[in-house]
Amino acid sequence: MKSTLKFFYLLSFLLLITACSTSDNDGIDEEKPTISINYTGGFPQGCAILTRGETYNFRAMVTDNDELAAYSIDIHHNFDHHTHDDQVADCDLGALQQTVNPLIFIENFTIDEGLTNYEFNVSVTIPNDIDTGDYHCAYSVTDQTGWQSRTSIDIKIIE
Repeated sequence: MKSTLKFFYLLSFLLLITACSTSDNDGIDEEKPTISINYTGGFPQGCAILTRGETYNFRAMVTDNDELAAYSIDIHHNFDHHTHDDQVADCDLGALQQTVNPLIFIENFTIDEGLTNYEFNVSVTIPNDIDTGDYHCAYSVTDQTGWQSRTSIDIKIIE
Protein backbone atom coordinates (compact mmCIF):
# COMPACT_ATOMS: atom_id res chain seq x y z
CA MET A 1 0.00 0.00 0.00
CA LYS A 2 2.82 2.41 0.87
CA SER A 3 4.60 1.71 -2.42
CA THR A 4 1.34 2.29 -4.35
CA LEU A 5 0.81 5.57 -2.54
CA LYS A 6 4.43 6.63 -3.22
CA PHE A 7 4.01 5.67 -6.87
CA PHE A 8 0.79 7.73 -7.07
CA TYR A 9 2.52 10.80 -5.54
CA LEU A 10 5.52 10.43 -7.86
CA LEU A 11 3.26 10.08 -10.90
CA SER A 12 1.20 13.12 -9.84
CA PHE A 13 4.38 15.16 -9.33
CA LEU A 14 5.74 14.20 -12.77
CA LEU A 15 2.41 15.06 -14.43
CA LEU A 16 2.40 18.45 -12.71
CA ILE A 17 5.93 19.27 -13.83
CA THR A 18 5.23 18.12 -17.39
CA ALA A 19 2.01 20.16 -17.56
CA CYS A 20 3.83 23.32 -16.41
CA SER A 21 6.81 22.94 -18.71
CA THR A 22 7.57 26.00 -20.87
CA SER A 23 10.04 24.33 -23.20
CA ASP A 24 7.39 24.01 -25.93
CA ASN A 25 5.76 27.37 -26.66
CA ASP A 26 2.65 25.64 -28.04
CA GLY A 27 2.90 27.76 -31.18
CA ILE A 28 2.71 31.07 -29.30
CA ASP A 29 3.97 33.99 -31.38
CA GLU A 30 6.57 35.83 -29.32
CA GLU A 31 8.03 37.98 -32.13
CA LYS A 32 7.09 41.59 -32.83
CA PRO A 33 6.57 42.72 -36.42
CA THR A 34 9.13 45.06 -37.98
CA ILE A 35 8.95 48.37 -39.86
CA SER A 36 11.61 49.62 -42.24
CA ILE A 37 11.95 52.85 -44.16
CA ASN A 38 15.65 52.21 -44.84
CA TYR A 39 15.34 51.15 -48.47
CA THR A 40 15.18 52.98 -51.80
CA GLY A 41 11.40 53.52 -51.77
CA GLY A 42 10.96 54.18 -48.02
CA PHE A 43 9.53 57.63 -47.31
CA PRO A 44 10.07 59.89 -45.55
CA GLN A 45 13.67 59.37 -44.56
CA GLY A 46 14.90 61.08 -41.41
CA CYS A 47 15.10 64.89 -41.62
CA ALA A 48 13.08 65.05 -44.88
CA ILE A 49 11.76 68.46 -45.89
CA LEU A 50 8.21 68.55 -47.23
CA THR A 51 6.46 71.49 -48.88
CA ARG A 52 2.93 72.71 -48.18
CA GLY A 53 0.53 72.02 -51.06
CA GLU A 54 2.53 69.03 -52.31
CA THR A 55 1.41 65.38 -52.32
CA TYR A 56 3.75 62.68 -51.03
CA ASN A 57 3.59 58.89 -50.93
CA PHE A 58 4.41 57.70 -47.42
CA ARG A 59 5.94 54.24 -47.78
CA ALA A 60 7.39 51.61 -45.47
CA MET A 61 7.97 47.87 -45.50
CA VAL A 62 6.40 45.88 -42.67
CA THR A 63 7.09 42.22 -41.92
CA ASP A 64 6.12 39.57 -39.39
CA ASN A 65 7.16 35.99 -38.73
CA ASP A 66 3.52 34.79 -38.64
CA GLU A 67 0.88 37.19 -40.02
CA LEU A 68 0.40 40.96 -40.27
CA ALA A 69 -2.87 42.63 -39.27
CA ALA A 70 -2.76 46.44 -39.50
CA TYR A 71 -0.64 49.58 -39.72
CA SER A 72 -1.10 53.25 -38.99
CA ILE A 73 0.40 56.60 -39.92
CA ASP A 74 0.44 59.53 -37.49
CA ILE A 75 1.81 62.91 -38.59
CA HIS A 76 1.83 65.48 -35.78
CA HIS A 77 3.68 68.66 -34.88
CA ASN A 78 6.89 68.70 -32.89
CA PHE A 79 6.81 72.39 -32.03
CA ASP A 80 7.67 71.55 -28.40
CA HIS A 81 10.67 69.38 -29.44
CA HIS A 82 9.38 66.22 -27.78
CA THR A 83 11.01 62.92 -28.72
CA HIS A 84 9.97 59.33 -29.25
CA ASP A 85 12.02 56.40 -27.99
CA ASP A 86 12.42 54.97 -31.46
CA GLN A 87 13.39 57.96 -33.58
CA VAL A 88 15.71 56.96 -36.40
CA ALA A 89 17.71 60.19 -36.82
CA ASP A 90 18.62 63.40 -35.00
CA CYS A 91 17.68 66.46 -37.02
CA ASP A 92 18.22 70.18 -36.62
CA LEU A 93 15.07 71.58 -35.06
CA GLY A 94 13.72 75.09 -35.49
CA ALA A 95 12.80 77.37 -32.60
CA LEU A 96 10.08 76.31 -30.18
CA GLN A 97 6.74 77.60 -31.42
CA GLN A 98 3.06 77.74 -30.52
CA THR A 99 0.49 75.92 -32.62
CA VAL A 100 -2.05 77.89 -34.63
CA ASN A 101 -3.14 75.41 -37.29
CA PRO A 102 -0.89 72.33 -37.12
CA LEU A 103 -1.16 69.34 -39.43
CA ILE A 104 -2.66 66.36 -37.64
CA PHE A 105 -2.99 63.26 -39.83
CA ILE A 106 -3.87 59.94 -38.19
CA GLU A 107 -5.08 57.00 -40.28
CA ASN A 108 -5.38 53.27 -39.54
CA PHE A 109 -5.35 50.59 -42.22
CA THR A 110 -5.87 46.82 -42.29
CA ILE A 111 -3.63 44.39 -44.13
CA ASP A 112 -5.06 41.50 -46.16
CA GLU A 113 -5.11 38.16 -44.32
CA GLY A 114 -2.22 35.76 -44.63
CA LEU A 115 0.53 38.27 -45.48
CA THR A 116 3.88 38.21 -43.68
CA ASN A 117 5.40 41.17 -45.56
CA TYR A 118 3.74 44.20 -47.03
CA GLU A 119 4.80 47.56 -48.40
CA PHE A 120 2.28 50.26 -47.65
CA ASN A 121 1.97 53.33 -49.83
CA VAL A 122 -0.30 56.11 -48.58
CA SER A 123 -0.74 59.35 -50.50
CA VAL A 124 -0.87 62.45 -48.27
CA THR A 125 -1.35 66.02 -49.45
CA ILE A 126 0.15 68.62 -47.13
CA PRO A 127 -2.49 71.39 -46.79
CA ASN A 128 -1.51 74.93 -47.79
CA ASP A 129 -2.86 76.50 -44.59
CA ILE A 130 -1.07 74.46 -41.90
CA ASP A 131 1.73 75.70 -39.63
CA THR A 132 5.21 75.17 -41.03
CA GLY A 133 7.91 73.76 -38.78
CA ASP A 134 9.03 70.54 -37.17
CA TYR A 135 6.82 67.45 -37.33
CA HIS A 136 6.99 63.73 -36.59
CA CYS A 137 5.83 60.97 -38.88
CA ALA A 138 5.11 57.91 -36.72
CA TYR A 139 4.48 54.50 -38.25
CA SER A 140 2.99 51.58 -36.33
CA VAL A 141 2.40 47.94 -37.34
CA THR A 142 0.45 45.24 -35.49
CA ASP A 143 0.47 41.49 -36.14
CA GLN A 144 -2.44 39.07 -35.76
CA THR A 145 -1.54 38.21 -32.16
CA GLY A 146 -1.39 41.86 -31.08
CA TRP A 147 2.36 42.49 -31.05
CA GLN A 148 3.12 46.04 -32.16
CA SER A 149 6.18 47.94 -33.36
CA ARG A 150 6.62 51.66 -33.96
CA THR A 151 9.11 54.00 -35.51
CA SER A 152 9.18 57.80 -35.72
CA ILE A 153 10.81 60.05 -38.26
CA ASP A 154 11.60 63.76 -37.83
CA ILE A 155 10.39 65.80 -40.80
CA LYS A 156 10.10 69.51 -41.50
CA ILE A 157 7.25 71.17 -43.39
CA ILE A 158 8.09 74.40 -45.20
CA GLU A 159 6.18 76.91 -47.37
